[in-house]
Amino acid sequence: MVEPIIFTLKNGIRVVHQPLDREVAHCGLLIGAGSRDEKENEHGLAHFLEHCFFKGTKKRKTFHILSRLDAVGGEINAFTAKEETWVHGSFLKEHYERTIELIADIAFDSTFPEKEIVKEKEVILDEINSYKDSPSEMIFEDFDEYLFNNHPIGRTILGTEKSLKKFNSKHLLNFRKRNFTAENLIFASAGKIDIDKLKYYMEKYFGEQKLSNTPLDRTAFKGYRPFEKVEIKDIHQVHYVMGTKAYDYHDKKRPGLSLLNNVLGGPAMNNRLSLNIREKHGIAYHIDSTYAPFSDTGVFSIYLGTDKNNLEKSKKLIWKEINTLRENPLSVRHLHEAKKQIIGQIALAQDSGGAIMFNLGKSLLLFNRIDSLEYIFSKVEEITSKQLQDIAQEVFDPKRMSSLTYSYK
Repeated sequence: MVEPIIFTLKNGIRVVHQPLDREVAHCGLLIGAGSRDEKENEHGLAHFLEHCFFKGTKKRKTFHILSRLDAVGGEINAFTAKEETWVHGSFLKEHYERTIELIADIAFDSTFPEKEIVKEKEVILDEINSYKDSPSEMIFEDFDEYLFNNHPIGRTILGTEKSLKKFNSKHLLNFRKRNFTAENLIFASAGKIDIDKLKYYMEKYFGEQKLSNTPLDRTAFKGYRPFEKVEIKDIHQVHYVMGTKAYDYHDKKRPGLSLLNNVLGGPAMNNRLSLNIREKHGIAYHIDSTYAPFSDTGVFSIYLGTDKNNLEKSKKLIWKEINTLRENPLSVRHLHEAKKQIIGQIALAQDSGGAIMFNLGKSLLLFNRIDSLEYIFSKVEEITSKQLQDIAQEVFDPKRMSSLTYSYK
């Protein structure tokens, strides 16, 4: 694959482009701010802003925004996370200018009509209620709130009914102005376009934007205290999450924990938790582990859904697998197989143009560089069994572990 191209617009926005010889292209604006960047009275505002991007601009109404790419078979979408917001499109390569112009229009020239704001609050309230109907998703939101007690990174992304009711166009405009800084905006692209043409489109639609210079005001999380919580719900199976605070994006141990998580409960069906608890004992349909790093902290967690009568047995089996990793280094063969697996997963992810775009943007935002696949693979190959065991002993320490259980009467 050709090396990605990075350039900076005259107003400071960084652009990264991965040339791909494909008919379909992808591009998007990454805003390096999410729910953790909300003030105390702004809970849910980042996500609300993402929704309201599509509710009208100085020259377009909602219908025209939604139809602009759909009319040519493309897609426009957006999402909000703890530390980032994306507005992105997928389209046939001949529609690059159409997509870039549209993203710039809704990101910078949204007018946030009050009538549309009122309607969109109802949409998000429905979204919040849908989460409440999905305990396997809601439990992660609650677990984060307990884990990051009273810290912005622990708040739910969607906000609450009470917080939503307070928002108006002034809140949205202020949040956008505060977080749309040159160093906090990345435009990422993956597709087939002449680079000079891309630079021209970017300067035309993005380079003229006047941006705030206010730096992000983030407070690092401190003072983690393990907890055990049980909540009674009107549900038909037990949902259980155990986990702890983990390494951030910049920690040298991050690649090792990613590999260890993959072995324990990653996406492959042959992970240890799945083979033992689901396949061998047949007491859980869904069990996995997740490692989510952030800019200055991280979360490791294990999720299980099972019958109430099988919960204690499941916990014992989980700890059996954890203690095996803590007490015994991976054999040469198992380490080799684990590395081959995660390298294959990383490579397969590069088969998606959309995934390439997201990875480019996030890498440039977090590290101000793009690492080649060869470099990433070399870092995986450098991981030793001793390093993995040390990480397991540190992160999987029973004294550090917390848990949240959704149970029923």
